[in-house]
Formats: sequence, C-alpha cells, structure tokens
Amino acid sequence: MGPFRLETLTSRDVRDRLERLELPFNQYGMDPFGISKKHLGVFYSMLEVFYKNYFRVKCFGIENVPERGGAMLVGNHSGGLPVDGGMVLASLFFARELPRHATGMVEKFAGNWPFVSEWFSRVGQLPGLPEHAVRLLQDGRLLMIFPEGARGTGKLFKDRYRLVQFGTGFMRIALQTGAPIVPFAFIGGEEALPTVYHAKTLAKVVGAPYWPVPPYLVPFPLPLGCEIHYGKPMHFPGTGREPDEVIEGYVEQVKSVVELLVLRGCALHRQRTDGTFEQEPKDSPSDPSPDAPDASSSSGPSDPEP
Repeated sequence: MGPFRLETLTSRDVRDRLERLELPFNQYGMDPFGISKKHLGVFYSMLEVFYKNYFRVKCFGIENVPERGGAMLVGNHSGGLPVDGGMVLASLFFARELPRHATGMVEKFAGNWPFVSEWFSRVGQLPGLPEHAVRLLQDGRLLMIFPEGARGTGKLFKDRYRLVQFGTGFMRIALQTGAPIVPFAFIGGEEALPTVYHAKTLAKVVGAPYWPVPPYLVPFPLPLGCEIHYGKPMHFPGTGREPDEVIEGYVEQVKSVVELLVLRGCALHRQRTDGTFEQEPKDSPSDPSPDAPDASSSSGPSDPEP
C-alpha cells in the first residue's frame, strides 16, 4: 500500500476544472501566493457536495463576474457560520464554463487556529490585510469581501437579512487598484443556521467572536436550498485618497445595491420554498453606475423573511 495522496480525494469534475483554472501553478503545483493545486482539489471536492447536493445552490447573474482580470465581490453575510463564503467560491468554480478562483479575506481570529489557518492559506483564503488585497487585485485575481465582518455572521435570526454597517476599507482598495465591484446577495443561510443565542463562554474557549446556538443546539447548518444573486459591476472614480465622506458615500451606494439584491433574492426564495419558482429573473436590480439612487436610508428589507 503506497503513501496517501491528496489527489485521491479529488472528484473527476473538480480535476477537470482545475486544469482549466487560470492560475500560474509551477511544477510543484504551487502559485506565487502559496495556493496549492492539490489542496484546491480536496477543497472544491468538499464544496461540491454542499453546493450541488446539500444546499442545492442556484446561482443567478454569474455572467456579471468578469471572466478574467481583477474584481472585488462584495456581499452580505448570511447565517451563523461562513457557509456563504464557501458557496460563493463554489459558484465561481462550478457555475461557469471557465472556472475562477476567488480569495477571501479571513478574519484575524482564524489565524489562531493552526490547522484551519494552514489550510486556508493553501486554498487561497488569506488574512484580511490591505497589502494582500492590493497585490491580489493587481495580479488580476478575484477578491471576496464581506464588509459586515463578523458582525454579519453574528446576527441573530430575528435580525435576518438586515445589513449591519459596512466597513469602508474595501472601497479605498477598489479605487486604488481600479477594480470593479460586483455586488452579490447570498440567500438561505439565515434559515439553514438560525442563530437564536450566542454562547460567549464557548466562544472564548475557541477564540472566536461568538458561538452560534440554533434552536436544535448543534451549530451545523440544515440542508436547505440557497441562492446567490450577482449584480452588475459597479465602477467608481477616484484614487483611494478621497475624504472619508466621499468614501462613505460610495460605500452606501454599494450597500444599497446589495440590499436590493437581498430584497429580490428573498422574494425568489419564497417562491422556491412554495414551489412556485420557475426561472431566473430576466433583469437585475443593480445599477452599474455609481450615480445609482441611494437606498441606504432603509434600515434593511421591509419584509425579508423567506
């Protein structure tokens, strides 16, 4: 019996898509950012099961994500665990003919978990440092951003689909690099893991900002259908050195578009739950112009419950 090989855990579809993935792997299967082709194979094979079978994800507007070149994907957190991030990565890899890989900006506390931290780096999920983000975008990579941060995944079920304040750092980086912003909404995570309580003692033990407790106690998501809605790319003028009020105005415009995507996504999610869902919407609620009407005065979706 020979030594264990990671390739044995890689599905055939993932193996084929990895060959079409436009990352500059060297002869050892590593790219300049430390991403391992072998680790990606295992990672996407695991995500494949959740994406296709467990959450049965439906993806809309994937054509709004550029086939090549740098771009920033900005969306809402949904659910007590970062299932949303994994499913967004899976959609970029499985839902299009030419697969793409996105790098997520990982919360700092995850760096204290030795095994998780090492795996994150091998599959291209890096600490959320500005220098990492700038280098990735300048290298033509996709960057996945959740401006709500841990406050977004930490929302209780009673506050589902109501966006909390967006951080502004992503906007300065987008302006500095000239990267377009592709807004998205992830729908279904709030129902898959409905957090009703935070166990603060357990959170301290594991070094996390919170420990989600659902009604069934075990913090593992239920096998419920989820959807991802990508809006049209948004472009903003500037260099990243603008005054805070300019940056905050841009951020509010992005947040407004994400809120619109959430609203439409929740409506379609209700149709899917009721069995009346028929087809993908023909139009998109997002306006690619940075002069789009500002809906940020809303505190969140008025009727977000799917």
